[in-house]
Formats: sequence, C-alpha cells, structure tokens
Amino acid sequence: MRPAFPREDLDRIVAETGDVWNTLRGSRWFVTGGTGFIGSWLLEAIQHANACMGADIDVTVLSRSPEKAVSAAPHLFQSRNISLVPGDVTTFDMNVGSVDVCIHAATDVADPVRASDYARIFDVGVTGTRRVLDAAQKNGAKHFLLTSSGAVYGTQPLTLDRIPESYSGAPDPLDHRTAYGQGKRASEWLASSYGVSHAMSVSVARIFALLGPGLPLDGPFAAGNFIRDAGRGEPVRVRDGKPFRSYLYVADACIWLLRIMHDGAGRGAYNVGSERAVSIAHLARMVAQACNLEPQSGDEIQTQGTPSRYVPETSKARNELGLSEHITLEVGLSNTINWSRMAGML
Repeated sequence: MRPAFPREDLDRIVAETGDVWNTLRGSRWFVTGGTGFIGSWLLEAIQHANACMGADIDVTVLSRSPEKAVSAAPHLFQSRNISLVPGDVTTFDMNVGSVDVCIHAATDVADPVRASDYARIFDVGVTGTRRVLDAAQKNGAKHFLLTSSGAVYGTQPLTLDRIPESYSGAPDPLDHRTAYGQGKRASEWLASSYGVSHAMSVSVARIFALLGPGLPLDGPFAAGNFIRDAGRGEPVRVRDGKPFRSYLYVADACIWLLRIMHDGAGRGAYNVGSERAVSIAHLARMVAQACNLEPQSGDEIQTQGTPSRYVPETSKARNELGLSEHITLEVGLSNTINWSRMAGML
C-alpha cells in the first residue's frame, strides 16, 4: 500500500493550474492509465484540487484490476469522486457515462512482461487509442489529452543536441522493437483526425523521461533501478553508461500536461521533458551519492564512440504556454529516494 504523494508537490500543481480547475469545475473525466506512474499523479492532483479548491471533479478510471488498484492506493481509489471500471483499453465497454474530459495515458511499457510483447504494445497504441477516442466522442467529451512519447521521433541524430517537435524523423518500420514508437505515431494521427472530425479539442504531449515519487523501481527505467540498488546499499549496476538522457520531475510534468490539455489544443504536439542532458553513468553516480554510497568501480563505463541521446527541445512549451522546469535533477532524485524509503520500497 503506497502513501500519498508529497503535499508540497500537490499544492504547487494545483496552485499553478488554478484556471484549469476553475474552468472545469464540476466536470466529469475519463482516465486510462490511471494506476500508472503519470496517471496516479494526475489523479492525486485532481483529488487535491477537489479538496483545496472545491473543483468537484468526478473521475472514472479504467483499470484491468480495480481490486489491485484499491489495495495499492486506497486513499486514492476509495475517494468518493473517483470510480473504477474494469477493462482493457483494447476491449473495454465504452458506455462509461457522460464525459467532459478524457485523458488517455494507458501504456504497457512499465510492465517488464508486457513490454516484451511488441504486438500487444502496438495494439494498445493503435486499437486502444481508437477505442478510447470512440468512447470519448460517444460520451460527449470536449477535451482529449493524448500522452504520447518522444519515441515517435525514432533515433535522435548524433548531430542534434535536443530534438524539437518539428523534427520529421521516425522509428525504423522494419525494426520490431520500435512497436511503442510506431503505435504512438499512429495514435497521434488518430487523435488529430478525431479532433478535426468531431467537436473535441485534442492535445498531444510527447513525454520524455520522468522521475519522482512513485517511479517504478523494478521496471525498464534506469533511474528507478539505480535508486533501488543504491537505496538497498547495493552496487549500482550500469549496463551502458554512455547514452545521454534528461529527467523532468513528475510534479512539473503534471503541470505541463494539464496546461497542454487546457491551453494547447489544436496547436500541434508539445515535448514534455527536461533539456538538461546527463549520461547514464553520471546519473548512476548522482544516485549513489544521494544514497551516501561510494562510487563502485563497475560504475565507470567506457565512453568510446559517440553516445546516443534522448533529450527534448522544449522551447515551444516554454514560449507558448509559459511552462518551466521548477525542480532540479538533484532535488528530484532526493525527493524520489526519500519518498520511496517512506513507502517501504527501499
């Protein structure tokens, strides 16, 4: 059973998105992926807005296992404003009742078992998104937010420090491992098409790497795995320290997503992430230091060759929507480690 996310983070999310709650007061939301990392944060933000601002928002959350969701976070999923409906995004009953806002955040990439089923990942991206769009349209949604991914760009060119929304690259269609990026590209097309064909304001957020309380520590995320190892006093295991990544704190990401949903409809996709690039090896050393561990010799990774990058350009979100990165990587790591200890995950 996990505790609630930090009060100071939820306070800041609600304070910086006040017009969202005022505009959508008394509305009804349908959320997929609500038991995942990003979805859980968005739900706690809604719950906090209800408590602090009287937003009076009701949320229906699609879950493959409602009982597991309640057991994991009863403070959230036993709330009077949040109801769970059983189902999978590719097959669920679309009669979810009237809807004003739909957030489609479902994905299988955080589950190591499901993440290896590439056909399933593609189906979630394409069939799942179309079904959620149909449900949103059928039930009257006026706002639709698709959480896409930087994976839509494919491999970032070595000559490009940060990848902008205007970059026209794509994942290799002959590489079966690109199922996630291929599915997200198709889901963006579907969402944009529905926005043109139906009376629905569609927003698209391309999310890069995030961290913060609730980050899975046993999934396919380097930061989470490093925190798991270091937090248990074990050597931080690094398979390849050369690639560069960037990490946006999840509370900042929630603010970005809510602002994109509220103000970014019909303005193209927005990258969501940090522009501060760090190597995986450097991230491992930062985590070890934050956990008061001495760097391990195995952490020193050879750096021959040009390292890959997965770092967004975010000037569009900053200039058009006034968004910013509030929490530094150092503070974000500390918050994640401290919360994970409190939650009994370390």
